[in-house]
Amino acid sequence: MTRTAVTVLSVLAVVTTLSTTASASADTDAHGSSRGDGGHVIAGPRNASGGASVTGSGEFVLPYYKDDDVRSFTFDAASAPFSKPLPGIPTGLPTDARGTVKVLHYGADQHITVTAEGHVDCLVTGPNTATLTAVIDKVSPGGPDWVGKRLGFSVYDGGKDKGHSRDRVGFSWDQTMNLMPGGTTEAPEGEVGTCMAPAPNAPVTKGGYTVRHAELPPFPTP
Repeated sequence: MTRTAVTVLSVLAVVTTLSTTASASADTDAHGSSRGDGGHVIAGPRNASGGASVTGSGEFVLPYYKDDDVRSFTFDAASAPFSKPLPGIPTGLPTDARGTVKVLHYGADQHITVTAEGHVDCLVTGPNTATLTAVIDKVSPGGPDWVGKRLGFSVYDGGKDKGHSRDRVGFSWDQTMNLMPGGTTEAPEGEVGTCMAPAPNAPVTKGGYTVRHAELPPFPTP
């Protein structure tokens, strides 16, 4: 693989699986509306209890980097407060969450598709917004060395779409936003903690997301 291909795939990579993108590009967007523009869809919120969630799938573009690549994220994440005990925090945290994240990036110049999938470990929401993190479990051959690594994602839900999406996404490995101090484009990106990601700056061009906001619950009374 050329250095250019490696740079594009590792620095600008992004979401879902190729089969998911192809099969989900037919009729329905993540907000439940009929679409003819190839919008994607996944199952509804995993939590029926009314907690926070972010669901949906969409392609997006980088506003500062124009190319013909296809990038997409698929989220099916729901809050699961106090479900993951930690050393010194036996109750777990109000931001504990479960679910899946899928990433796809098709490099048009190299005709290479890279995919990755991980399990969600943290979710926090505000009105129309969500930040979540996931630990990557598998990456397709030729993809970046992400297995076991935590990645961060952010989502802005622009409401029900009428012919175009107003949603946006952000991601932690975008090196325009996550260089180490004094770094260059060759520098390693910074570590990602739970629920950490830059603001959702990249416009969604196809598909969309639904964010269901819920306030974080208080810690259990001893």
